[in-house]
Amino acid sequence: MLIQRANLLGRAMGTVDIRVGDTIEEIGPSLAARRGEPVLDAALGAVIPGLHDHHVHVYSAAAEHNSLRVGPDQARDTDELRKLFAGAVPGADGWIRAVGYHEQVAGPLDRDRLDAVAPAVPVRVQHRSGVLWTLNSAGLAAIGRPDHPDGILRSADPTWAEVLPRRDAEIGSYAERLARYGVTAVTDATPDLSERPRGLPQRLHMLAPGKKILHDDALDLDGLVTWIGERHAEDVPVAVHCVTAAQLVVTMAALRTTGVLPGDRIEHAAMVPDDCVGDLAELGVTVVTQPNFVAERGDTYRRDVDAADHHQLWRVATLLTAGVRVALSTDAPFGDADPWAAMRAAVHRRTPQGFVLNPDERIPAHTALELFFGTAQDPARPRRVQVGQPGDLCVLAAPPRQVVRTLDADLVAATIIGGTVVFSR
Repeated sequence: MLIQRANLLGRAMGTVDIRVGDTIEEIGPSLAARRGEPVLDAALGAVIPGLHDHHVHVYSAAAEHNSLRVGPDQARDTDELRKLFAGAVPGADGWIRAVGYHEQVAGPLDRDRLDAVAPAVPVRVQHRSGVLWTLNSAGLAAIGRPDHPDGILRSADPTWAEVLPRRDAEIGSYAERLARYGVTAVTDATPDLSERPRGLPQRLHMLAPGKKILHDDALDLDGLVTWIGERHAEDVPVAVHCVTAAQLVVTMAALRTTGVLPGDRIEHAAMVPDDCVGDLAELGVTVVTQPNFVAERGDTYRRDVDAADHHQLWRVATLLTAGVRVALSTDAPFGDADPWAAMRAAVHRRTPQGFVLNPDERIPAHTALELFFGTAQDPARPRRVQVGQPGDLCVLAAPPRQVVRTLDADLVAATIIGGTVVFSR
């Protein structure tokens, strides 16, 4: 297809036309349309590389749309949680799937407490962190574990999750949302994911089998060194989930022992102590982080995290200044799936109540935008609209200056993957 009258980021003046198929084939000031070639008028709007969300969970994000939300925004205590479950309708698979739970709703959740507030049908509740599920007694019976002591299961354990039905029919609606945001590629960070979701037009990269989730109560440096070494021996980069300072320190120690393979990643880096910044830069590992959680959960952090540690939360500017390789993502569905909201959070760092959390970590808007331009193989290196690049583009209904100033998904006019329009406003 041919895109006419486009403005490119960083181009001083003058519009261009872009001929695009599987790759960008030609860019020039006035290209003649070929017979039968579809033409899209960018109307002087910006054309940028399609966004790549570098850390999502496709199946969970698709299922989240039809899941019961039971977080602090929906329930303030046990009675309100019970009312939410009373109004829930099981899905076609017979389960009630609930997401976003946090202890501030009704304290720690186990099978007995869930039995007391939920219907006597299979129920599974995901913690807001994404790493744990709690199942009620009916749910445990449904997966063949009726005698499980507390009903608390880890998300990364495939031995129980594999018996649950996949909700492939919901992938399409999630893919449509991504296209509306201008997202042309995603990296799925789900451990042990081995099959491509059907109905997803976006390009997909899977971190499995190189993804590992760590837990503070089971940190094992020697075991992590062995696991990383085994992945590296297979030429598989690793991606290690680090949401606490302890997890980050152990992971860096392991990587210093094994060495870093190109493509090795730290996922989240939610807490980065000062003395870890230089080590991250020296290692050369890529940090894929989510400052959108400042905008979504910042007031909870202010209450639950020691004030002396606030400056360690979701760092971006400090990492970039130190030379750490950084890319941004949303962590959908655990974070809002809108990458433009994540960009604004990186720029402003305002909590829901308007407090600016750790203002020293704010970054310029153009930098926030470019941190979604990377590739699956090199998330920290922004792509450009140039000949030979993949034909994945986002056409915006505003010139570059306005796009950078507002960072708003409503400006996405068209999304193109491999030269094919997958969304048009």
